[in-house]
Amino acid sequence: MDVARVRLFLEVAEAGSLSKVAARRQTAQSHVSRRIAEFEAQIGGMLFRRTGRGVALTELGVRASARLRAWLDETDRLGDELRADSGRVLGVVRLGIVPSAAHPLMTRVFERLQACHPGIRLDIADAQGAELDAMLDAALVDLSVLFRYQRPSGAGEKHLGVAHTYLVSAPRDPLTASATVGFSRLAGLRLVLPRRPSHWRHTLDETAHGLGFRLDAVAEADSLTVQKRLVAHTPGLYSILGPYAIAADLRAGRLRASRLMRPDLCRHLTLAMPRQGKLSPACRVVAEIVQELVGSWGHQLTEPEQARPARGRLAGR
Repeated sequence: MDVARVRLFLEVAEAGSLSKVAARRQTAQSHVSRRIAEFEAQIGGMLFRRTGRGVALTELGVRASARLRAWLDETDRLGDELRADSGRVLGVVRLGIVPSAAHPLMTRVFERLQACHPGIRLDIADAQGAELDAMLDAALVDLSVLFRYQRPSGAGEKHLGVAHTYLVSAPRDPLTASATVGFSRLAGLRLVLPRRPSHWRHTLDETAHGLGFRLDAVAEADSLTVQKRLVAHTPGLYSILGPYAIAADLRAGRLRASRLMRPDLCRHLTLAMPRQGKLSPACRVVAEIVQELVGSWGHQLTEPEQARPARGRLAGR
């Protein structure tokens, strides 16, 4: 069994498109198609059928995909373990992260790996919580740093810290001049909020409903950058964000924020492990580094010296 052909088959199965895989690999679609045809000849049956938008697995392809994914994962783990036994940990770690974990956490993880484990390569996917969960289920990532609305209790997840929620405004806004503000004060405010469907938007809407009012979303945007820029340039417009998304803007004086209370909407920062199977040596190294770094920063996603925005706006996080 040719490992390279198996990897190509699984990549096409996940992408559902020969052209996407060809573009990703910077090769011709005809080359990918030929390699797949050769693999089908080796297997002895059709693995894909053409659709209007690409390719889909046949019944044989579905069975082959499940078995070959398990075989390839075990092959990779065996190789990693043998290399670890030789005294050097090697391998690729596919790590899913929420956008706010990109820096400084991923920067410091990468620096640590370069210094201590240069044989480990990171493959980082930036996505939101629900998408990261789906990627874990599909074995598209090995580990994920994401937010949960409940503190994790199972052995498959490690609790890293807690993130509170803030009402965010343009600088010098009187409502955010105090350290805290009650959630009920949001009644009647002009807000920019995430687009539906969104777990976070649903949580905000349900919290307001429980307090007897509706949030007035005059604009909706999935992008945190868009939300922050709209708020920064529009006096009287507000958003509801977590501490890591706004820390740099608060330090630079582009935004002002006040922690929302009554209720205190907090999310739990979590390191999620694979749904099944065991961690490779390389994955264990990365998981340990993530937990060590976040723990040394006081169970936050920001380093202590970076966690002091102007006038201590996020104090008491």
